[in-house]
Amino acid sequence: MTLSRLVPMQPVANLPASVAFYEKLGFRVEDRRDEWGWAMLRCGDCQLMLDQSIHLHAGIPRTAVLYLYPQDVAAFHRCARENGLQVPELGVTFYGMTEFRLEDPDGNRLWIGQAGAR
Repeated sequence: MTLSRLVPMQPVANLPASVAFYEKLGFRVEDRRDEWGWAMLRCGDCQLMLDQSIHLHAGIPRTAVLYLYPQDVAAFHRCARENGLQVPELGVTFYGMTEFRLEDPDGNRLWIGQAGAR
C-alpha cells in the first residue's frame, strides 16, 4: 500500500484570522466553507487544511510541527516580515538548515527552512 499525498489539518479557533495569517505566508485559499469552519489552502505544491471543528483537550500540549521548505528561505522570511508578521531572525541550526520558527494564531508551530542557504 502507498499514499499519493499527505495534507495536514491544523486546528484553529478563528478561521478568518487563521486564513489571514497563512495568506501572509503566501498561501492562497483553494476552498473555504465558513459554515463548516474549514478551509483548504495552497502554497505552490503544498496544501494545508484549517478546521475549527477539531477540539483540543485542555492540558494536552501541542507537539506537532509543520516544517515548510520554501525554495528561497531568505525571500520567504522577508515576505513574512513585509506582510506584518513578527518573525525572528534567520539562523543556522546544528543540522545545517537556515530557518526561522513561529506560531500561528492558535499556537500551531511552524518551522521554515532551507538546507545550505544563507
